[in-house]
Amino acid sequence: QVQLAESGGGSVQSGGSLRLSCAILGHIYETYCLAWFRQGPGKERERVALINSDPEITYTDSVKGRFTISRDNARNTLDLQLNSREPGGTAVYYCPARSYAGLVPSDPCGEYNDWGQGTQVTVSS
Repeated sequence: QVQLAESGGGSVQSGGSLRLSCAILGHIYETYCLAWFRQGPGKERERVALINSDPEITYTDSVKGRFTISRDNARNTLDLQLNSREPGGTAVYYCPARSYAGLVPSDPCGEYNDWGQGTQVTVSS
């Protein structure tokens, strides 16, 4: 089991930026999926960025060009640089992780069993 702790959230004006960080405590196997999700008030939780061991980086369409996900192996963190655009970006951000020591399912990044507590990002106009 991996423990994850998000930090860096806060209040930002539309057009501003924040850098979120997720401390990863525990072992990540060579086949992995590390992601950032967010859940806004009254909204479904959505994945906004993913980095995996292929290596591959993907973003949901609404954040392309504004968010950047990166993994810092020296600090053992997963970071998300986000440039806000609108108050609709207010959400709690989470960084789940999944990694595999043996068999890998057909959709390895579909489900996550390790989640942090989240960090609140509030975007104001």
